[in-house]
Amino acid sequence: MSASRGVVLGEGWQDRVHDLYREVREDGGIRHIRYPGRAPVEGWVVTGYAEAKALLADPRLSKNQAVQRLGQHIGLDHGPGGGLFTHMLNADPPDHTRLRRLVQQVFTVRRTAALRPSIERHVDGLLDALDGAAEAELISEFALPLPVAVVFDLFGASDADHEKLRVRGNTFDGGPGDGEVSVVTAESMHAYLRALIALKREQPDDGLLSELLTAQEDDRLTEDEITSMAFLLVIAGHQTTVNLIANALHSLLIHPAELAALRADPSLARGTVEEVLRYESPSGLASLRYATEPVRIGEVTVQEGEFVQISLLGADRDPAVFPDPDRFDIRRADSRHLAFGHGIHHCLGAPLARLQAEIALTRIVERFPGLRLHEEHEARWQPNPRHRGLLSLPVRLRQS
Repeated sequence: MSASRGVVLGEGWQDRVHDLYREVREDGGIRHIRYPGRAPVEGWVVTGYAEAKALLADPRLSKNQAVQRLGQHIGLDHGPGGGLFTHMLNADPPDHTRLRRLVQQVFTVRRTAALRPSIERHVDGLLDALDGAAEAELISEFALPLPVAVVFDLFGASDADHEKLRVRGNTFDGGPGDGEVSVVTAESMHAYLRALIALKREQPDDGLLSELLTAQEDDRLTEDEITSMAFLLVIAGHQTTVNLIANALHSLLIHPAELAALRADPSLARGTVEEVLRYESPSGLASLRYATEPVRIGEVTVQEGEFVQISLLGADRDPAVFPDPDRFDIRRADSRHLAFGHGIHHCLGAPLARLQAEIALTRIVERFPGLRLHEEHEARWQPNPRHRGLLSLPVRLRQS
């Protein structure tokens, strides 16, 4: 195979994604790929760890208006509700620096740590609801509602509104889809977030939205920027965590020796989360970038304006960095994975995602010692290349 020869993937590519990225890595580490879907993703896909880490911090790769540029490139004549993509993941410095600094001031390590008691309550409540059941679908009944509830805690929104921000796949009601946010969903969310922001302006509290509104009053955020930032926190704040928790549970359940080790020693939970982030990253591709000038990557020169897709899944299974990379090992000492990115766009919510996953795994393993995959389970993955998440996770909660 040659990097210069573009590849158009067929249906079901996600079921062999690790083989695909291994082939690219062994054949020069870069190839032009077009993924199928309603809104196809395409670009030069990079799979080696060293190259990926360098490119994640390379200022020649721009994120400014990248989502809109790709939409125009693939012929979309419409997009999500206005103002939803003026956030820091779709911006370069100095706008990115300004936006990230403002969010960083309110989305602090201290605020994250303070959420532990409420996360524990949410986890216990969800597990209480499963207590009398013999089986469950752990995405819709556990992995999804947990981070949604946590986002609402951050926003200071009411429990009754949880369903309004429950985005899963390409639907608005939590049903399975391709892992992307549809236009209808985004526009509905846009309207809801505007209404919530208006409420917090009239009735401020100590939540994150109220603090962002204070920044807006100081002329440091525009109306579109604050709405877009809220949208980003919803999507990034729960989509990634849903996948992280579900991928962790699935990885443990298909590796019973590792599950037994965690059950015997709960202190391994933190290492388990790091290994899942490496082994089955909840984000398949890093957020979109395009070249602002010719960039040499391996044997390929990416031309100005071309899109670069950095494969986190591929990089984190690079044998040059991780010995025996296809082995799931919760005691693995090296956790230099790139699951949360690298450089100025490193995920701001990484500590919160880690905390939720650690608590969720510890509690469910302790609560249900007979936990196992449902015998009819067949792993089906979201066909959206930017996410790595299961469409469902049916389990038996008890030994029969």
